[in-house]
Amino acid sequence: METRSKRLTIVVPCLDEAGVIRAVLAALQPFRRAGHEVIVVDGGSRDGTPDLARPHADRVIGSARGRALQMNAGAAVADGDVLVFLHADTRLPPEGDRLILGGLARTGRCWGRFDVRLSGTLPALRMVEGLMNLRSRLTGVATGDQAIFVAREAFEAVGRYREIPLMEDITLSVGLKRLGRPLCLRAQAVTSSRRWERDGVWRTILLMWRLRVAYFFGADPHRLARRYYPGHAHDV
Repeated sequence: METRSKRLTIVVPCLDEAGVIRAVLAALQPFRRAGHEVIVVDGGSRDGTPDLARPHADRVIGSARGRALQMNAGAAVADGDVLVFLHADTRLPPEGDRLILGGLARTGRCWGRFDVRLSGTLPALRMVEGLMNLRSRLTGVATGDQAIFVAREAFEAVGRYREIPLMEDITLSVGLKRLGRPLCLRAQAVTSSRRWERDGVWRTILLMWRLRVAYFFGADPHRLARRYYPGHAHDV
């Protein structure tokens, strides 16, 4: 009997991404042509993002606003064997599908992430991304910028994303670590460095570590999100 090839579902949460959504999805067309699925989950855009996305995705659905809520909604309607959660400002490496499926099959692991590369050219960004990747390898904790991928069964086994406005990726990683260490691929997912350049590298590092430490000691994720997204306090 012929064995069916494993299939990815790439879940892209978005909100008011009209300026970039076509480029985001254009980069995913090779994966669709290879038989994988792309689902866009819109959190209530007011700029026409869903209409722009429809010709370039297998499904475009709506959900309540919030990255964790949107990613869970996409996972709930996915057909793939392995889920890939891709932020709208992040690009998968070429042959990312082969790297994911081959790596999981070869190692027997059930989840993982890519190394991250920040898109800007500032020398300090090379240090930041290097430290992010090293920290992730040492701790077994991944962030959303690293394009987390996970076997559907493992995702369901840990209860999906905890529906909180910040640190949902950290919480998912902690749950998945109970099932096994992540597959840490050295191929790079490229993510926007816009925040780092706008707010300053060192200031951003300090803010992120403060938020992580506060979360570790039990701070309310909603309060932390208001500090991380100060201009969108009404949304979190």
